[in-house]
Amino acid sequence: MNSRRLFLATSLTALAQDPAEKPVEFICPMDPDVRQFKPGRCPRCGMKLVPGLPDPVEYPVRLTTTPRNPKPGDKVRLRFAILHPKTGKPVPELELIHERVFHLFLISEDMQQFAHEHPEPVGPGVFELDWVFATGGMWRLLADFYPAHATPQLIAKTLLLPGGTLLPASLKDDTNQPKRGSNIEVSLRLGPTQPIAGEKTLLYYRIEPRAKFEAFLGAMGHMLVASPDLIDLLHTHPFLVDGGMAEPPSDAKLVQFNVIFPRPGVYRVWAQFQSAGQVNTIPFNVAVRSL
Repeated sequence: MNSRRLFLATSLTALAQDPAEKPVEFICPMDPDVRQFKPGRCPRCGMKLVPGLPDPVEYPVRLTTTPRNPKPGDKVRLRFAILHPKTGKPVPELELIHERVFHLFLISEDMQQFAHEHPEPVGPGVFELDWVFATGGMWRLLADFYPAHATPQLIAKTLLLPGGTLLPASLKDDTNQPKRGSNIEVSLRLGPTQPIAGEKTLLYYRIEPRAKFEAFLGAMGHMLVASPDLIDLLHTHPFLVDGGMAEPPSDAKLVQFNVIFPRPGVYRVWAQFQSAGQVNTIPFNVAVRSL
């Protein structure tokens, strides 16, 4: 048999065989860069790894309030209906994200008011929360949820109350000053020391004391990043705890977050840590420059 016939025979034999199946890649819905070739949970956020992710599609959220035109100081019932992007009907099935199916962040226009809440389900795809807005002006409400068979969602809604200025918050960098929570002290170091828009910034938190430091909602910390005009909003979780060190410091917990700030400006960064059952919300202002 000449070489040409040998090549054709070998090729036909290969085609006749069943092609080898490609290994299934399991991915974290919250941290898509976490991947492996077997089931498991994400080492960062604890989410169950899924075999591949569908294309990202935004799920609309319909927000209504009672009363319809709330004022500062009113008790307001917030009602969120999560709708399917194709049918427009409420989405009945949501995945658990950090021990809850619906996370809600509320931020005032001056960034002095911040809350991380969990509205209660009142029907398929419908959640409610009673809230009192302490100040007027613009409020941004960030809904964080994960529809089954879809991708995690971060949907921002806006409420306008009487009062306020509708101007971006005026913030100054204060990363060189340690902050006190209810029962911890927190300092922040940046890498690089001067964050650049569009490039990765590492935020290293040193938390003292470490003795009673514990997980909060299934993670060793939660972070909400907001641009001064409240357009860019990001919810993320630690990348590393204790820097992967075999022998971390005995007096402090070290928690690292990774963030890409999209634009120049001074961002408000809220980090939440739990110690001895108390949740500490620690804000820092981070100045970000352009290239």
